[in-house]
This record gives sequence, C-alpha cells and structure tokens, in this order.
Amino acid sequence: MFLTVDELYTHLHDETVAVISRDTEAIPVAAIDAAVAEAKSYLHDFDTAAIFSAEGEARNALLLLFVKDIAVWHFVNLGNACIDMELREKRYDSAIAWLRLVQKGDLSPDLPPRTTEPGNESPIGKIHFGSNPKRGQHF
Repeated sequence: MFLTVDELYTHLHDETVAVISRDTEAIPVAAIDAAVAEAKSYLHDFDTAAIFSAEGEARNALLLLFVKDIAVWHFVNLGNACIDMELREKRYDSAIAWLRLVQKGDLSPDLPPRTTEPGNESPIGKIHFGSNPKRGQHF
C-alpha cells in the first residue's frame, strides 16, 4: 500500500483521526484510496502501477506529501473536529496545482515513465498536431 493510516499522523493528530473516524479504519482507508485514485488520474503519462505499489523509501517523497494532503482533505470533510479548514483547503489546492503542472508537462518529477506492453507497438505520450497560422494577403 502506497500510504497507510499511521502515516496520516504527520498531518493530523491521532485524537483528531479517532474523533472523525469514530475508531474505525474504514473511513481513513477510503480517504486514502480516493486520494491515490485522484493522484493517478493526473499522472497518466507515468507508470502508476510502479509508482503507487512502492513502499517505504522507494516512494517519491514529494508525491507522498501531496497524496497525504489530498487524503487528509477527503478525510476531514466528514467532520470539523479541531481542524483548520482553511489550511487544509490551501494544502489540497497546492497538491492539485502541482499535479496539474506535472500533467501538463511543466514539471518533471522523478517518477518512472509509462512503458509499452510486450507485443503492443502503439506509441506512448502526447502527439501534437498543428500548422502555421493562416496568412491572408489581400491586394
């Protein structure tokens, strides 16, 4: 698992997690799963299977930080016990902005690129089509 419930304690106090989740693991796990799915949707040009199956030190630290922010945002929307919602919203927006920059190609994180499957020769990546601007010369 890319992110565990115990790792959320770097972003939330353990008593806050206990109050919101009502001492069940299902709620924070659902928030983590939603965060991973949301991050995967932005990283389609990368090998998401390899990225999100990594554990421990093999994980990208910056991506892990942003996935935690997204998971905490999904988690704290259930209740506002001792939560600074403005801070959480800013961190969520920051994480999504970073993922959008990666998606557009403006940032190049240290993540493994997506590779072709054996026997499949279709190209991977974006193909840009275009032409020069139309010129209108009227005399």
